[in-house]
Amino acid sequence: MSEVEEEIMQADDRRDEEDRREGEDRKEEVPSPAPATKKRKFLLILFIAVLVIGFSFYHLFWNSSGSGVHSCPASSSRFLAKNIRNQGDILSIGKTTSYIRLLRKSLNAKSWYLKKGQCDLFSGDWICDPYGPVYTNNSCNFIEAPQNCLRNGRPDTDFLFWRWKPNGCELLPFDPLKFINAMRNKSWAFIGDSIFRNHIQSLLCLLSKVDEPVEVYHDETYKSRAWYFANHNLTISVIWSPFLVKSKISEDDQGKAKAQVQLYLDILEPKWTSQYNNYDYIIFSGGQWFLKTMVMWENNSIVGCHNCNDKNIKELGYDYAYRKALQMSYDFMTSSEHKPLIFFRTWTPDHFEHGEWFSGGVCNRTSPYGEGQYNGKPVDHDMRGIEVEEFEKALKKGARLKLLDTFNLSLLRPDGHPGPYRTFHPFAKSKKAQVQNDCLHWCLPGPIDAWNELVMKMLVDEGDVSYN
Repeated sequence: MSEVEEEIMQADDRRDEEDRREGEDRKEEVPSPAPATKKRKFLLILFIAVLVIGFSFYHLFWNSSGSGVHSCPASSSRFLAKNIRNQGDILSIGKTTSYIRLLRKSLNAKSWYLKKGQCDLFSGDWICDPYGPVYTNNSCNFIEAPQNCLRNGRPDTDFLFWRWKPNGCELLPFDPLKFINAMRNKSWAFIGDSIFRNHIQSLLCLLSKVDEPVEVYHDETYKSRAWYFANHNLTISVIWSPFLVKSKISEDDQGKAKAQVQLYLDILEPKWTSQYNNYDYIIFSGGQWFLKTMVMWENNSIVGCHNCNDKNIKELGYDYAYRKALQMSYDFMTSSEHKPLIFFRTWTPDHFEHGEWFSGGVCNRTSPYGEGQYNGKPVDHDMRGIEVEEFEKALKKGARLKLLDTFNLSLLRPDGHPGPYRTFHPFAKSKKAQVQNDCLHWCLPGPIDAWNELVMKMLVDEGDVSYN
């Protein structure tokens, strides 16, 4: 080693030693925190602790229905884990206006979830909602007896603690204040069968937290009804028209036919067409009635039937009747000068197992299906296929049409039906009593509440309601 190299190495060693000593001197010179600094840190920690405790109590007791925080059903774990993996740190969505406001602020960086066309609202999963519904059968007076499952003695409550989570975005809870303020001086009509009576009960329960409506009309059978929100000049009506076209129906209160349905496929039901111009918003649909035995008429002549077992009448099937009824309805709407915003709600599947409603079928499941676990019956896909085809045809004819596709989210909720609890305490006399089940309509509160969350999101996308 040369003398120059040796001097360089020695100089490096001296610098390293000086740096080490200077570091030790600096450590010794660092003063301990002043008492004032320690006090400030203590107060900051105390303040944060108070905020956390207060926030926890807020979420524990916010629910006006009294359900409080509910431990998530054990069956929810697969959905919750999937959601966390897919979405990261997601807040549990509460159901009050103040919490909605907090959620929007917290997710401000993810504002895409409010933007139009950024997600598929109608595919996703039901995930755990530990806070449950915003109303109960005690706090809402608009729940009819057959859907009042808790009053009727349903023993399980896990079905209340799920919310619909679309793929790719969050669906905000229904905001009754913003909805009803946006609907001031407006009118709504729900046109169809008893599923709409079920749906409208849910909407009335949600809106009654802001403004209590009064019933201003009902027909003799209470199947067509109307309610008025005086503080907002808002009218919401349900119009009984299960076929959308003219029909003659003869059956008892239990739904058992006394005679075949006579269906007039070239004449629309005047109950709804005569009032069409009165409404700013319309939701309509066909339904399970098209599966009944029927004789079909056109131009005052019998053209065919469904399941009539008459060799002299051509079997045309339920699909022919349903398609004709939808075509007639869309032709009327698209040709009318009156242009309300129209939602078509897709087919509602039933969940009867081990039979049908008239042959001992039951629905006793207590948790949702996961996506792909249950695909429905062939008839479900036949009818929904007809609906989508006819909707797409009508969309090209110049009406304000929206597809409210509740099929998939409804398909996943076999636990949401009244089942045997469509009547008051059906097993009071005997636990082995033979009871007719309802596996088509929905308990209230229940999964059908999500339909109104979807309607509100679609109104936001349309610009008729604003979250701002």
